[in-house]
Amino acid sequence: MTVIALKPYAFPIKDAVEKFPAPLVYIGWEDHLMFPSPFCLPLPPDMPFGALAAKVLPGIYGYHPDFAKIDWNCVEWFKSGKPWTPDPSKSLAENGIGHKDLLRFRTPGLEGIAGSCS
Repeated sequence: MTVIALKPYAFPIKDAVEKFPAPLVYIGWEDHLMFPSPFCLPLPPDMPFGALAAKVLPGIYGYHPDFAKIDWNCVEWFKSGKPWTPDPSKSLAENGIGHKDLLRFRTPGLEGIAGSCS
């Protein structure tokens, strides 16, 4: 259910980007419900997007048997629910990723253990 505020909020925002060591980015893997919700990670805005798949995601999702089978050239990315094509050589900020953005990725042909989405 959508809620619409009748008046602007008149208190300081508690989760503003300035209150964190780096902007928070939510990352989820489609069709892999072993991870039922996106992970929330503080990621430096100057980190190259390519480092996300090479250095960050293995520590989060690497123990799933499908992870080693991912063809990163075929991965479908979504930003805030919409199809999106990141540039791996550009930074997170240059790719338009900001505080509390949601990224999801789909790995065609990999739908969890024995196709169970788990």
